Amino acid sequence: MANYNVAPLETLVEQFEKMPGIGYKTAQRLAYYVLNLSKTEAESFSKAITDAHEKIHYCEVCCNLTDQRLCPVCSSEKRDKGVICVVETPRDAMAMEATGEYKGTYHVLHGAISPLNDVGPDDLKIKELLARLSGEISEVIMATNPTVEGDATAMYLSRLLKPMGIRVTRLAYGIPVGGDLEYADQVTLARALEGRNEL
Repeated sequence: MANYNVAPLETLVEQFEKMPGIGYKTAQRLAYYVLNLSKTEAESFSKAITDAHEKIHYCEVCCNLTDQRLCPVCSSEKRDKGVICVVETPRDAMAMEATGEYKGTYHVLHGAISPLNDVGPDDLKIKELLARLSGEISEVIMATNPTVEGDATAMYLSRLLKPMGIRVTRLAYGIPVGGDLEYADQVTLARALEGRNEL
């Protein structure tokens, strides 16, 4: 039986397969998509990847991704500089921004404390957060993920910040809008009960 493997194509598939959430079949589809691009489109695609890799770096203040010295949030005069929302990843900051409700600033940790994965406090952007805390900071919102690692990170930071006299809050979480109570697990229901608000 003939071997239909084409080495450059297999290499391309392997590169796509390394991406999070991409399995072999999806990687194949992406590779064939790239092969069907015109030479100009393929060069533009390649340049976009190279430019992103070379030009994007961490904001000097909040550690979010930017192509400038400061990200658009940190450089904006309209943002409330007294409130910092601590998130695990740049994607989390984008999700918060998409609500259109949050008007403060961010701090991106680039991960969460996870002893099982050898990620400790020194591996995160915690020193950079502490360097930002001055008299003008009135509140730090912990918006880490509702996971064991996210909760551990929020608790660790809370213990560091409370002695400084800074108000530390945690995002409420529980039953999603439109969700049915019967389908919620016990932990979610317990958290929803703890975070209840007065009507």
